[in-house]
Amino acid sequence: MTTTVKFECQTRPEGSKPRALRRDGLIPAALYGHKGAESMSLVAKAKDVEILLKNASVNNTLVEVNVPETSWKGRALIREVQKHPWRPDIYHVSLFAVAGQDSVEVVVPVHLEGEAEGVREGGLLEQIITELTIQCPPSQIPEVINIDVTEMPIGTTLHISELKLPEGVTASDDPERTVLTIVEGKTEEPPAEEGEAEEGIEGGVVEELGDVSV
Repeated sequence: MTTTVKFECQTRPEGSKPRALRRDGLIPAALYGHKGAESMSLVAKAKDVEILLKNASVNNTLVEVNVPETSWKGRALIREVQKHPWRPDIYHVSLFAVAGQDSVEVVVPVHLEGEAEGVREGGLLEQIITELTIQCPPSQIPEVINIDVTEMPIGTTLHISELKLPEGVTASDDPERTVLTIVEGKTEEPPAEEGEAEEGIEGGVVEELGDVSV
């Protein structure tokens, strides 16, 4: 099921500087057109941007964008969020407008469900891909790609081409890329007991002395 959140913006005043806007509690934003739609320079209240980013993920969540001054209203995806390297300050938000019937490319997380048979038998599971790039209509964006690993034995190698994706969803990544593997666990030899180690050393000394006497 696709998550949709609402987000209201205003057109950005011509000639306004990003730093001055942020001092006034506004965050610069841009809405890029899709298939001919015009791009717009926007601003939004910092508080609204914070709420948006708490409820929406980049390239994964549909956003209902409303720009009252232009009477523009439509759905978009968050394409990029520019932030300060270590402070929580947000510098800029890029949005990408989408049409209802168009296919869009998004990135969704990959989650594993259950405990693999191979793990129960002592094997090790390595998840190589944690995110998957897919194409689908905006209304069919999955929140996550779930993989049931319960019946996967030791020796399993799962490729993207073998994933069971929701209807209308296709993978953009290389179909031969490995998603996960299950291999045999390493068995460690128990350490030698102290008495056995000493016997080995003494035996070696006696043998060496015997060689010298000859």
